[in-house]
Amino acid sequence: MKDSNFVKRTSVGLIFIVMASFGLKAGLLWAATIPFNADEAVVGLMARHILLGERPVFFYGQAYMGSLDAWLVAAGFRILGQQVWVIRLIQSFLYACTLLTTACLGKKIFNAKAGLLAAGLLAIPTVNVTLYTTVSLGGYGEALLIGNLILLVGISIAEKLDKHAVDVKGQLFLWGFLVGLGLWAFGLTLVYTLPSGIYLMWAALKRRKAFIGEGSRARSLTWSLMVSLGLVLGSTPWWSFAFRNGIQQLIWELSGGAIAGVEGLPYLLQVGQHATNLLILGSTVTLGFRPPWGVEWLGLPLLPFVFIVWMSVLLYSIRQLGRSNHRRPERYLLLGVAATLCIAFIFTPFGADPSGRYYLPLAIPLALFAAAMIVELVDTRGKWVWGIAGLLLIYNLWGHVQLAIKNPPGFTTQFNPITQIDTREFPDLINFLISAEETRGYTNYWVGYPLAFHSEEELIFVPRLPYHTDFRYTERDDRYLLYDTQVNQAEKVAYITTNHPDLDNYLRTGLTRLGIGWRENKIGDFQVFYSLTRPVTPYEMGLGRSSP
Repeated sequence: MKDSNFVKRTSVGLIFIVMASFGLKAGLLWAATIPFNADEAVVGLMARHILLGERPVFFYGQAYMGSLDAWLVAAGFRILGQQVWVIRLIQSFLYACTLLTTACLGKKIFNAKAGLLAAGLLAIPTVNVTLYTTVSLGGYGEALLIGNLILLVGISIAEKLDKHAVDVKGQLFLWGFLVGLGLWAFGLTLVYTLPSGIYLMWAALKRRKAFIGEGSRARSLTWSLMVSLGLVLGSTPWWSFAFRNGIQQLIWELSGGAIAGVEGLPYLLQVGQHATNLLILGSTVTLGFRPPWGVEWLGLPLLPFVFIVWMSVLLYSIRQLGRSNHRRPERYLLLGVAATLCIAFIFTPFGADPSGRYYLPLAIPLALFAAAMIVELVDTRGKWVWGIAGLLLIYNLWGHVQLAIKNPPGFTTQFNPITQIDTREFPDLINFLISAEETRGYTNYWVGYPLAFHSEEELIFVPRLPYHTDFRYTERDDRYLLYDTQVNQAEKVAYITTNHPDLDNYLRTGLTRLGIGWRENKIGDFQVFYSLTRPVTPYEMGLGRSSP
């Protein structure tokens, strides 16, 4: 009877936690505090194209993030219509599943109370987690969920082996499938795969004596084949692309080759810079002390107390390694995820990007260890310790409210002020362009794809303009070549810039030099150059390939 009541209370608690998570996101979206960014627009356009018969394997313009997110959004579009809120609903649902699987992880690694509390702490998470689990950048929500599932299945296999069970073929296949699916969906899942794979090998070696005997070699071979089969099936799109286009590009993208030359520093200096990024920028955004796009301190009156809590959690997690209990290996597994992410960040080119999205997997181990510490202290010190959980939740909520009031930029994925566009002006921009019959032209990455999505692709402006103050440009901004064809065939083109006076002056000078007349109109953050006397490409003015 007591167990039945506990299960009922746990179920009610999980329902409440999921509702709180949805409520937080719904409130932010209702208040229009989360602008619709270009990466999210690309996902929406991919989903729309899928419904029209296209079959993209990877995120447009890059081959290290699969199209799984776009396929899920396409399913949502099919049922609910092609709206921005549908994209966010899919992300919110994925995050709800992440909360449930986090509760399961906590139950297996610590206890049911710790799992429930960890999910509760993540229901009102740091600003960084809320941002990247509400907007879609192509696969972060999927990576968190798949990562949790990889850990859960791995622990389940080890539990069976611990009981001397040998019938784990199905679970090994599932583990391999999830690893393969994660590889295709987003290489970030490797931070779960590597420690989980080491953990499984340790579990098998620890119990190898129990399986010595007749048929043991055949059993080992069968297990290896099941993992391999699952891996290949889960990553079928990845291998299919590799077969048709070569594997070199995939490996290059997966290892961060596209951003490898950004820093321009010797490797050792790069490593030092990455470590600094992780220690200073990564820690403050991961613990919720600042938003990922700025250096504004959040909830300043409570921040010192929250800092003390997280330092206590860090010491607690380290202390767990020395405790002799039957769950210690699984706690190593959690720490292994965090360690793998930190090592990868420091020693790969991805460390050049200090944006908070790469730190997302750290949120779950932190929440689990914090929950375990609080539950243990409640048992030894009294119920007042629940106040620590309340402090963390109030602090995180404070940060959300503080940033929601400051809109624009709101909850933005953009770190460069030039790219922090007030997207509430898009309807006026669209109406103007349509009325002026300017449906084709050139702009930057942060305008082109949202404009295409909002206008249902009536307005096609390809990203051929720089948005950096030093006029840097990468052709990777131009994600969808069919749009280029439409613009190249247009008899009339316009230009749209944002928050870039130097570029505006450069365009005026270039158009004048080429003897081209034009008109201008400013709509919010958008500067529109239209009614050109003849079509002209950015290349003709020295733009779109390198600094002028």
